[in-house]
Amino acid sequence: MTTPTQAPVLFISHGAPTFAMEPGVLGPQLRTLGQQLSGVKAVLVVSPHWQTREVQVMTTQQPDTVHDFGGFPSALYDLQYPAPGQPELALEAARLLAEAGFSTGVDARRGLDHGAWVPLVHLLPDAQVPVFQVSMPASLTTAQAVALGRALAPLRKQGVLIIGSGSMTHNLYEFRQGSAQPQAYAQEFAAWVRAAVAANARTPLIHYRTEAPHAVRAHPTEEHFLPLLVALGAQQEGDALQVLDGGGILHGMLSMESYVWGIPQ
Repeated sequence: MTTPTQAPVLFISHGAPTFAMEPGVLGPQLRTLGQQLSGVKAVLVVSPHWQTREVQVMTTQQPDTVHDFGGFPSALYDLQYPAPGQPELALEAARLLAEAGFSTGVDARRGLDHGAWVPLVHLLPDAQVPVFQVSMPASLTTAQAVALGRALAPLRKQGVLIIGSGSMTHNLYEFRQGSAQPQAYAQEFAAWVRAAVAANARTPLIHYRTEAPHAVRAHPTEEHFLPLLVALGAQQEGDALQVLDGGGILHGMLSMESYVWGIPQ
């Protein structure tokens, strides 16, 4: 177990809500990672499933587990992730965001959406570490996503684990049930992103829509890619990068690739 001087940063591809019950390859990878964490006082999650006009920060004392999806097995709706909130650190996050120029409010009633609790079921299954969320403004640009992560980065020194929860690829129009053959475009896009992340090439990643191969096909809309850029903004020079391959491409088009920054190798 490591004892870093500051908490790590993660980008997690959270897949479908059923990932909570079907861990696949990434679930055990996250569980192993969670066992390596120490000194984490709270978890901050930015998820595409909470979008607002301006940035909102969850200050809920005991967040509900929100089942913000439909048409899935009934057992999924019985799952609960009863982690407490952390209003004090949430207010500090709101202060940092306001100082960085983001119009920021707080929400004392918001629960944890599935972009937060589904990966945490694997990463921190005991639900003992406090969790709060920061919303994504609906108008957030790629450059603003990096800036949002940069604004939150000082929280790492206070023991806050920052997670951008999204998806490496997210063209659900091409989703195929079962073990479909991986689509070449998804593989090529994921490979480009991995190389750019490894090089800490922020400018190409900010302009990924024109720089990356098949970017618009991999992400017809941007909300599931933006959390990666938030995580990239919170990452700092010297943070070691670890790649969690998540088992490659699932359902023909869904890459579960995820990244960890700041855990010594």
